[in-house]
Amino acid sequence: MKLKNWALLVILGLLLAVLAACGGDDTEESGESAESAEGTEETAEEPAEEGEQVLNFINGDAIPSMDPSMATDEYGFQFIGSTMEGLYRLDENSEPVEGIATDHEVSDDGLTWTFNLREDATWSNGDPVTAHDFVYAWQRAVDPATGSEYGPYMMGGVIKNAVAVNSGEAELDELGVTAEDDYTLVVELENPTPYFESLTSFGTFMPLNEEFVEEQGDDFATSTDTLLFNGPYTLENWTSTANEWDLVKNESYWDADTVQLDRINHVVVKDPTTSVRLYEEGSVDRAGISSDLVDQYSTHEDYAVTPETSVFYLKLNQKRSDELANENVRHAIARAFDKDALVNEILNNGSIVANGLVPADFTPMPETGEDFREVSGDLMTYDVEAAQEYWETALEELGTDTVELELLGGDTETSKVMNEYIANQLSTNLPGLEVTLKNVPFEQRLDADTAQDYDIQVAGWGPDYLDPYTFLSLWVTDGGNNKMSYSNEEYDALLEEAQTTLATDNPARYENFLEAENILFEDAAIAPIYQSAMAQLISPKVEGVFVNPFGATYEYKWASVGSAE
Repeated sequence: MKLKNWALLVILGLLLAVLAACGGDDTEESGESAESAEGTEETAEEPAEEGEQVLNFINGDAIPSMDPSMATDEYGFQFIGSTMEGLYRLDENSEPVEGIATDHEVSDDGLTWTFNLREDATWSNGDPVTAHDFVYAWQRAVDPATGSEYGPYMMGGVIKNAVAVNSGEAELDELGVTAEDDYTLVVELENPTPYFESLTSFGTFMPLNEEFVEEQGDDFATSTDTLLFNGPYTLENWTSTANEWDLVKNESYWDADTVQLDRINHVVVKDPTTSVRLYEEGSVDRAGISSDLVDQYSTHEDYAVTPETSVFYLKLNQKRSDELANENVRHAIARAFDKDALVNEILNNGSIVANGLVPADFTPMPETGEDFREVSGDLMTYDVEAAQEYWETALEELGTDTVELELLGGDTETSKVMNEYIANQLSTNLPGLEVTLKNVPFEQRLDADTAQDYDIQVAGWGPDYLDPYTFLSLWVTDGGNNKMSYSNEEYDALLEEAQTTLATDNPARYENFLEAENILFEDAAIAPIYQSAMAQLISPKVEGVFVNPFGATYEYKWASVGSAE
């Protein structure tokens, strides 16, 4: 989700601890702001007409982009996933089920996938959804003129010639996706990709109606009027700066009979206290619980904790900061803050300490079934004594006794508290280090990440498919989500081999992943913080909402309003 070339994001924090899905690049805490609370109490709930099924939810911020080629964050991918449909979508068990594709065949060498598309799928303007819509959308995502971050990241090394097309070394029509006819899509892969079926459910792989997109030009995907939908819901009353919008049942969706909800109203609120108040008043049906409220509400009958597979960490930018280019500085920082205290006292929402990158309970080793995280072990733990030894060595190498660094993070209340805690821990445990805070809105943080305009950044990633590569590929040299100038030739080679010569040997691939993760922390490339969980109040009338381990956080296709009794 990241969230940029590969998605995710995640909503970091106590309201909804997400990626970023991942991210897209990274995701931050979603809560509700005091300034947005005014007027919210009257508009959060739109009364349902008699017989309607309506839910009212909170979103942590505005939606930065609804363009499948340009979205890089959790919010964008959430609503793209709700209003659009790719070849497949994920069911309750996170397994791919029929979407626009009814089935597919794979060649013996694993390189050619032929998808048979349904003939009853239409766009919200009545046009049929065809194989040509997928060809156009995927070409657009890797076209260098588009400027997509996720397109090259998600498709590079997966779809044949995606890298060559994006670098200008091949023409668009050389991308490995063709329409054999209106309802047969043929995809050629660069290498065998075991997780490709689930990958097609991700937002970047959604189809686009070429005639409509080109007609809208630069206005495409900036408002409800400049969007087309082919999924379970349409997005109504939305603009790129909207603080309120609705998901409305798409009557032209091929499987509309399955969709029970008539509408899901959304309102932006950033302050967790306001969120809970709206829930208590009955204005919203789901609210995130911030750490200071967990103890108060943990015995509430509607309280629920949902573990997630999003991981948060400090990105250490080696480009803007000469100090962070020093490996010993990075080692010191990565060990100098107490993560147990952070998850237990600041987050207090079920999140757990992260001492590596690939999350726990995410993917098993191919032959033994052991959890990847357990096998890889703790690679970067809190250790003040070791941190100070690295720090003393670093100061000697730098020829100074003081270092000034800036910490970039989100502007929600929980983010601010967490950022202040980390900055205080670093300054206290590493004598001579001064850390200044820069707390900015989510979209501004994404922009700063893209421009590498930061020293240290609190970031996170939610997976895009069930494979360690979705995390480890973030840090390949010049990767679309790297954005901190980390580079290690051995690391790159291990990941390249895992995706090419070892592509059909999953046990060997995973051994490469174990070795690559170890290298990442031998270099102290990032400083892991925590693996997220969501502490929430959820109305018992909310039924059939699935939480995905990758891609869009929530699946609403099968949601309904049940009895609140």
